[in-house]
Amino acid sequence: MNLVLASANKHKVDEIKALLPNGFTVVTMKEAGIHEDIPEPGATIAENSQLKAEYVYQKLKHVFSDLEVIADDSGLEVEVLNGAPGVHSARYAGEAKNDEANNLKLLEALKPHSNRKARFVTIITLQGESTLEQFEGEVKGTIAFAPRGTTGFGYDPLFIPTGYRSTFAELGADIKNSISHRSAAVKRLVEFLKIPH
Repeated sequence: MNLVLASANKHKVDEIKALLPNGFTVVTMKEAGIHEDIPEPGATIAENSQLKAEYVYQKLKHVFSDLEVIADDSGLEVEVLNGAPGVHSARYAGEAKNDEANNLKLLEALKPHSNRKARFVTIITLQGESTLEQFEGEVKGTIAFAPRGTTGFGYDPLFIPTGYRSTFAELGADIKNSISHRSAAVKRLVEFLKIPH
């Protein structure tokens, strides 16, 4: 099976590769020859995940035999902001996809509120010739009052998972990968791929 990962985000690629057990090998879409940004016009995280998988599958289905594409779309949903930034998480502060600017905008939006509850959600889509499956993972937590920690990416310096006092950026990759939204979604994906279809 040729597994191609539909993401140009190096951080996501590294996390997903680290989460996959031995026996699963993925190539990135760049390694497969796709270098453009994939359009993400979907209204939901699930829709964008599926659109990315379909885009890469259509581009590569004549290049690889037995092709399966996996695409990840993730977002931070803050309760008091009615689920924002949600599907717009990567571009919350503008098209530049600037993590620091996104974090600062979120902190500004939360200034008037005492409710800091949030959740991270990931939807992974698996697209093949006769396969279209989606796998969801989530982790609940709260938003810190200032960025903390030096590892990770995105909103990791602000997100404190339930049961911890540290942000994802303080906890480090090993702990994050054992409890994260992406980890939960990848586990469901792997369980599905291990079953003969």
